[in-house]
Amino acid sequence: MSMRALRNLVSDSMAIDMGSAATIIYVRGRGVVVDEPSLVAVNIITGEVIAIGLEAQQMYGRESRDVTVISPLLNGVVSYFERTKEMLAHFVRKARSGVSHFSRRALMSVLSGVTQVEQRALVSAAEGARIGRVCMIEEGLAAALGAGVRIDDSHASAVVDIGGATTNVAVIANGSIVNARAERIGSWNIDAAIIDHVRRHRGLVIGAQTAERLKLELASATIPGDLAREITAGEVYPVAHEVVRKIGEIISTTLTELPAEVASDIYDRGLVLTGGGAQFSGLEDYLRDETKLPVRIADEPRYATVRGLEQMFDEPLWVRRAMRCGPQLLLDLESDLSGFET
Repeated sequence: MSMRALRNLVSDSMAIDMGSAATIIYVRGRGVVVDEPSLVAVNIITGEVIAIGLEAQQMYGRESRDVTVISPLLNGVVSYFERTKEMLAHFVRKARSGVSHFSRRALMSVLSGVTQVEQRALVSAAEGARIGRVCMIEEGLAAALGAGVRIDDSHASAVVDIGGATTNVAVIANGSIVNARAERIGSWNIDAAIIDHVRRHRGLVIGAQTAERLKLELASATIPGDLAREITAGEVYPVAHEVVRKIGEIISTTLTELPAEVASDIYDRGLVLTGGGAQFSGLEDYLRDETKLPVRIADEPRYATVRGLEQMFDEPLWVRRAMRCGPQLLLDLESDLSGFET
């Protein structure tokens, strides 16, 4: 057995989409192996982490007085570094195969417009999870590839990735980002709006999980068909609509900034929706009406980003072009880039 084959046997190549709402890890040859909430339960007296992911979610809203459940990533960037590092290390351990002792390489998505400090925090968290080499790839490009956009397509495509706390609009052509905009608004804002509405107008205090259930069961981006019968749905609609309207404005503003040739491509091709928020009821129809463009939801939209990252393992030259690295980090990675070619 060659040394290269041996390295592949005892290590895993990972694609990591770590967002405010969920962390998804795709291991090459095995598919999606981790898909859990980005939550950490902490003992506030001792500082000890007592649960991560699904186990922490089960405690959320029902914590004992000595426990708090936090999301260590806020608006798509690291807000609690140590907790983010512990969470990622936990998920990476779960993702490793039985014979794998370390992860030789990983591609990780990053939001458009993140600062070098925010990016460095993600890289440091990955290093703390015993990942040998990590490259940061802009989320919009990865989501586009995972949604079916060809990396060598010379015509432009527009991808809207809607997560729990962020909306990322990216226009892609020739395997590169032509224009991108990331805003701190996502499907969680609908949950928050529902919580606020129920408190103000019903005099009830509900938790995040109840708000999420109301959103999934009743809320819609379009007007319910029978307001007289579906009075609860009719009540929730304007609450959710205000958030959806803002997302629509983000998309429209981004499209108005495009060069004429790129805008022509988008007019023909329309929008592709990815991310968990893409599945919000009625959103596809609402955006089609608002933008006057064709709109489609990618297959398995929550996994579009990790699928796109995984595809880039076969395209080391495109990885080099797409890397989001500061000067020093780029020098460090350039010497190791051959690891993405094996």
